Amino acid sequence: MTDAVVVEELVKRYGKNPRPAVDGLGFTVHGGEVFGLLGPNGAGKTTTVGVLTTRVLPTSGRALVHDVDVVADPQRARQVLAVVPQRNNLDRSLNVRQNLLFHAAYHGVARAERTKLADEILERMGLTGHAKAAIDTLSGGQAQRVMIARALMHRPKVMFLDEPSTGLDPQARLFVHDRVAQLRAEGVTVVLTTHDMDEAAKLCDRVGIVDHGKLLALDTPAELTKSLPGSSTITFTVDLAGVAGSEIAAKLSAVDGVERVEQIAAANSGFPGGGAPWAGMAMGGGAPGGGATGGGAARGGVTGGATGGGAAGGGMPGAGAKGGGIPGAGAAVGAPQTEGNQFRLYSDFDAAVVLPPALSALGALGCEVSDLALGKPSLEDVFIHLTGRELR
Repeated sequence: MTDAVVVEELVKRYGKNPRPAVDGLGFTVHGGEVFGLLGPNGAGKTTTVGVLTTRVLPTSGRALVHDVDVVADPQRARQVLAVVPQRNNLDRSLNVRQNLLFHAAYHGVARAERTKLADEILERMGLTGHAKAAIDTLSGGQAQRVMIARALMHRPKVMFLDEPSTGLDPQARLFVHDRVAQLRAEGVTVVLTTHDMDEAAKLCDRVGIVDHGKLLALDTPAELTKSLPGSSTITFTVDLAGVAGSEIAAKLSAVDGVERVEQIAAANSGFPGGGAPWAGMAMGGGAPGGGATGGGAARGGVTGGATGGGAAGGGMPGAGAKGGGIPGAGAAVGAPQTEGNQFRLYSDFDAAVVLPPALSALGALGCEVSDLALGKPSLEDVFIHLTGRELR
């Protein structure tokens, strides 16, 4: 398979900063695939894409896009690549159709061809009815579609998408995802950056995870997920009761079948599916992100939280398991949890085998469980495992 993007020993230093933004980075993107470049803020993603799209000169190394050296021949490189930025940079002095025509003219597309092509692409992107609309009248989703349409006007071989669905409503997000899949089917190579791990897992054939300017991992989302120890997860929200988090983690690690334990800062939710960081309130029912057994009480304890009691926190007994807990006097609705009171267990055993002894271990320490969620490792787990939880 021909490689559409080749990066070899890429280095970029800014000024006198001793630490390079990109530090010997190397990877390839196969022709016709959707490739995700993932990493925390400051990892070097933006600089790398800047080099590949001819906007940033590297300090050293080599970068090719569709066999064109982006440093030696940037003008030719821009003929084979296109960029869809995260922020709207459409020309507000032109209407939608004029933006497309101007872009094509800039890239040397003949007048007759660009007129026909604009009509075809507007139809594909569901924008025919907005062809004469002013840019400032467009919604965020419409503007994103116009930017993708504009990028297609010179028939690029490789398209770079920066956070393609940020700020979009579900319908617009799905439309963009469908268009990315369509581009792939048409043989266009797509390189996208995103902080949405679900989006990356859904769209990307392969992903590369970078941090501190270096490549940490590169594989399919499925293979990266398999690389984590433990095929199932249990996430507990615990009242520490004065017990050190390290002691709780050690106790849980000793449970038979537990491969590893992560202590999760409350500010980072940690629940699959993006649950809110206010787990365990009496009105809160099931575990955030769809946990089947989550309790509803603010301090329901092992019995209340796991099996639906919840009276200790002020919730109505029996309501927690179905998410129907009613706030009572003891519920601190919206109150933040103590930092670090979420623990995630990874195990190759069935959760039903690991859960009882894990609950017993917590009970022996005097810790009450207010919520729990069962799940499987995800691409987000891989990302956190490789790059850490510290805010950047």
